[in-house]
Amino acid sequence: MKILIDMNLSMKWVPVFEQHGWHAVHWRNIGKPHASDSTIMAWARENGYVVFTQDLDFGTLLATTYVQKPSVIQIRIQNALPKNLGTWLVKILQQHEKSLQNGALLTVDENRTRIRVLPFQTNSL
Repeated sequence: MKILIDMNLSMKWVPVFEQHGWHAVHWRNIGKPHASDSTIMAWARENGYVVFTQDLDFGTLLATTYVQKPSVIQIRIQNALPKNLGTWLVKILQQHEKSLQNGALLTVDENRTRIRVLPFQTNSL
């Protein structure tokens, strides 16, 4: 799995992911710091990356565009530093890696983890 770390998360995540066998890159090293979320999503989709972010707008983009990829890992925890979440998050990613490779939104907060398969379906009447 290849993980693209959004600007709102620490670059310290790169070695955490890489020591567990995943390729990781921080957006700061490949794109403009103030790039739009849709630009980041397009880059991730074109290059086969999963987006790792604290930004809730990425989930909204998935919901409004009905795309199958890229997958998004959305962290909803205040202290999202690797020293606080690293071991715990790695276990969660290992558990859901196949879904993330196929297209999913993984939301992680302090009390639970939710995964939704992409593309999101609309309810038709």
